Amino acid sequence: MRALLSVHDKTGLLDLARGLRELGWDLISTGGTQQALAAAGIPVRSVADLTGAAEILGGRVKSLHPKVHGGILARRDLPGHMAELSQAGIEPIDLVAVNLYPFLKVVRGGADLAEALENIDIGGPTLLRAAAKNFTHVLPLVDPTDYDRVLEGLQQGEIPPAERRRLAYKAFQHVAAYDTAIAQYLRDPEQALPDLFTIALSREMELRYGENPHQRGALYLEEGPRPPAGIAAARKLHGKDLSYNNILDADAAWRSVSDFARPTVAVIKHANPCGLASHPDQAEAYRRAHQGDPVSAYGGIVALNRPLGEAAAQEIAKTFYEVVVAPAYEEGALALLKKKRDLRLLQVPPDTDAGLELRKVGGGFLVQEEDRYPDETLELRVVTRKAPTEDQMADLLFAWKAVKHVKSNAIVLAREEMLLGVGAGQPNRVTSVYLALRGAGERARGAVLASDAFFPFADNVELAAQGGIAAIVQPGGSIRDQEVIAAADSHGLAMVFTGVRHFRH
Repeated sequence: MRALLSVHDKTGLLDLARGLRELGWDLISTGGTQQALAAAGIPVRSVADLTGAAEILGGRVKSLHPKVHGGILARRDLPGHMAELSQAGIEPIDLVAVNLYPFLKVVRGGADLAEALENIDIGGPTLLRAAAKNFTHVLPLVDPTDYDRVLEGLQQGEIPPAERRRLAYKAFQHVAAYDTAIAQYLRDPEQALPDLFTIALSREMELRYGENPHQRGALYLEEGPRPPAGIAAARKLHGKDLSYNNILDADAAWRSVSDFARPTVAVIKHANPCGLASHPDQAEAYRRAHQGDPVSAYGGIVALNRPLGEAAAQEIAKTFYEVVVAPAYEEGALALLKKKRDLRLLQVPPDTDAGLELRKVGGGFLVQEEDRYPDETLELRVVTRKAPTEDQMADLLFAWKAVKHVKSNAIVLAREEMLLGVGAGQPNRVTSVYLALRGAGERARGAVLASDAFFPFADNVELAAQGGIAAIVQPGGSIRDQEVIAAADSHGLAMVFTGVRHFRH
C-alpha cells in the first residue's frame, strides 16, 4: 500500500506518516513535506524518484505525471486498468493526503497580483480531485482532523464505503471553495452581476435551532478574498450562545447604526428599529433611542456605532436586552454589563463589505447589490410652497436614513434626530402612517415623516397632517404626485422628494 503526502499545513503530518509506516505502507512525498518527514527519520521517497522526472519551473510542475495520476485513478476492480499499470511500471497509490497553498491568507494579507498567482495551487487540487473521483479505491485526505479517524479504520482493516464517500465529498468541497475564492479575487469589481458565480461558506457555529425549534440552523462565514466582517465576524465577549433570531436582529441593529456618521444608538425588535437616535453624548443618544418605544425595547437588541462608554452602559443596564452590539467596549462598560449573566456582548469589526446580497427563493436565488446610497449624492428637492427649516431638513435626512432599515411599507416619524414612531411591514401605506402616529402620540406634532416609497394617494398626507406632522420626505414618482403635493400645500406642510426608493422586503 502506498500513500502520497503533500501538505502545506503540516498539522498531524508526522503522526499520520508514522501510523501508516507502522501498518507497512510506503510513503511518497514532495518538497517541504518530504523534508519534514526525512528530518523526523521517517522513510519516504520523492515523487521525482517515482516518476523519473525532476521538478521543473521552480516547483510549478512536480506531481502532474502519468505515474502519479495513473496510480491514483486506476480502478482496482478492472483487470484492464491493473494490466496497464503493470505494463507501464506504475505503482498504485492508495491514499492521498493533500492540503493547498494558503491563497486566502495571502490575498487577505494584501498580496499583489504576482504573489497571489504564485499561491494558486494546481497540483494539489488535481491530486485531490483524482483521489476523490476514485474514492472507492483511494482515500482522499484534505483535513488533518480526519487523520486519526482514517488511521483507526486502517488499523481495523477496513474503511467503510460511507466514510470513503464522506472523505471524497470533503475533498471536492474543499477544492470548490478554494477555486471560488480565486474566482472572486480575479473577478472585475465592475462586473456587478456576473453570468456565473459561486460562493464558499464555512460553518462558524451550529445553533440550537433556526427561527423555530423544529428547524435546524447554523451560522456560516463567507470564504472570500476579503476577511469576514460585520455581524458574522463578531466576537462574543460575554453571555449565552447566540440564536438564529439573535443574529438576524443583531445584523439589523448593526446595519442601522452603521449608516450614521454621528454617534448613534439603535434599539431593534424583530429586525425593525423601535428606537433610533443620534446625539454627541452617547448616553443621551441611548436614552433618546430607548424613549422611542420603551415598551417594545424590552427584550430587544441595542447597537452603537461608537465604542460603548460606561455612562451609556449604566443606562443600558436598566433594561432587559438580549444583545448589545458595539465596535469596542470601555473597560468599565464591559465590567458593568458582564454582571448580567445572559446578556450577549458582541464586538463587531468594521463592515466595509459592499458585496452582493443573496436571498433564497424556490429553485434559485435573488441577487442584488446592497442598498447603499452615499449622502453626498442625495439631492433633496423641495416640491411644496413651504420649504423645510434648517432643523427640519436635518431631521428629514435622519428620518430618511432610518426608514431604509424598516420593513416595507415603511413610515417613520422623527424629531431632533430621534425616532418617535414606526409603521412597518403593512400591506398598505396608510396603515403604516396610522401606526407611526399612534406610536408617537402627541410627540408627532411638529415632527417630520419619512416614507420609503412614494405616496400613491393624498390620504397619507391628510392623515399625517391630522397627526401634526410638519414636513415630509419621500421618493416621489407617483402618477398622483401633484395631488399629494396639493394636499401638503393645503395643510401648510413642507415636502421634499429624494428620487430614491428604499424598499426593504
